[in-house]
Order: sequence, then structure tokens, then C-alpha cells
Amino acid sequence: QVQLVESGGGLVQAGGSLRLSCAASGRTISLTAMGWFRQAPGKEREFVSSIRWSNGQTYYADSVKGRFTISRTIAKPTIYLQMNSLKSEDTAVYYCAVQTTGASNYNYWGQGTQVTVSS
Repeated sequence: QVQLVESGGGLVQAGGSLRLSCAASGRTISLTAMGWFRQAPGKEREFVSSIRWSNGQTYYADSVKGRFTISRTIAKPTIYLQMNSLKSEDTAVYYCAVQTTGASNYNYWGQGTQVTVSS
């Protein structure tokens, strides 16, 4: 089992910045990837960014490339999402997720943190 605790959401004006954090605990030795997803009202959940745990390779959705940066600390597994130049369309609940060894997809999810960007 892996537990995830997210923090850092809030209300920000368009053009501003926020930093999300997600700390993993439990069976973290089995991590293969950690990532961020988001779900806006009335929309499907979508991929935002991820990081491969073995080598730190990062991935981004086209909609956030150049504005968002994912990073990590390894000792106490935590990922961060630095979000700059925020737009109203970034408003969503942001979820942290992990994929563990043997899983075909992300199999543990955080509770979500609200990000609201006012225009």
C-alpha cells in the first residue's frame, strides 16, 4: 500500500504561480512512476505530468509544457508541480498518483487539491 498526501492548492490570479506537493509513504520501494492529473468541472480527468522513478525522466501534457515543472525528492518520496503563468483553464482538482511495480497503470491516488485561477 502507498499513501499520498497532497498540498499546495489554492486561489491565484491568472499569470500567477502555485506549487503543489505530494508526499508518498508506505511501500514506496515499489514506486515506478509518480504523476499529476487534473479534473475540471464537467470534464474527464486528464494527464498533466509525470516522472519516472528509476531515472527521473519527465513527461508533460502539451497544454502545460513550458509552464509547469515536475520535480522530486527521493529520500522521502515527494513530487512537486511548479505551475507558472497559470490560466483560467488550469482550474481543476489536481490529483497525485503513483504506479507501483507490476501495475499496468497508476494504482494509488491522492485525495486531490483544488487549484482555482481567476481571470
